[in-house]
Amino acid sequence: MRPNPLRLGVNIDHVATIRNARGGDHPDPVRAAELVASVGGDGITAHLREDRRHIRDADLKRIQEATDLPLNLEMAATEEMLEIALKHMPHAACIVPEKREERTTEGGLDAAGQHNTLAPIVWKLRDNGIRVSLFIEADERQLDAALRLGVPVVEFHTGEYAHAHLEGDSERLSRELKRIADMSALAAKNGIEPHAGHGLTYENVQPIAAIPQLAELNIGHYLVGEAVFVGLEQAVRHMRELMDDAR
Repeated sequence: MRPNPLRLGVNIDHVATIRNARGGDHPDPVRAAELVASVGGDGITAHLREDRRHIRDADLKRIQEATDLPLNLEMAATEEMLEIALKHMPHAACIVPEKREERTTEGGLDAAGQHNTLAPIVWKLRDNGIRVSLFIEADERQLDAALRLGVPVVEFHTGEYAHAHLEGDSERLSRELKRIADMSALAAKNGIEPHAGHGLTYENVQPIAAIPQLAELNIGHYLVGEAVFVGLEQAVRHMRELMDDAR
């Protein structure tokens, strides 16, 4: 049986990073969202960080107004971000770990160790009709915590897999791929929809895309980097083709 089609969510944060490097309004992440919609992207992901280093508060409404694609808001588990999510009502909210000093999200959320912090935020989002996901490592303990919290979606962190591929460590690569595949199967078996993302590229995406239980990949930094050379439309199209070929 052929697996279900795999959705591509495109993270447009780093279009905003380039904009913010000089100030002003160019390049506009809203235009990026419109281009993603025009070439087969299935969703827009945007991470509103505490320090507003890329996406700004005002971007969220503009993105929602510019395209019918579902918005996946990446957010820290804070009261400030909960209030913003409830104001904008995105299709989905993915709770991620966040440290001000990090360049990018480093590893998955410790859902097992932060249950009491996460529970009221997860439940309030859920009760207001926002689809909640947790960005976690492909680890049974973290998946068990997601089950206890009652989230419908988890996104598995693929950073270690991406590092192993970059370093040419085939043994580690195989181990990480198996871990993601095993936890994706376990999530689906328990009624949780598994997604994956972080560090995915043209060169490493297909083994991940071939995992039959995965429903969505979220990819951003690499696509924005490729867009410098080939344009965002072509970058997204090619990633879409690679994902489809893997299925």
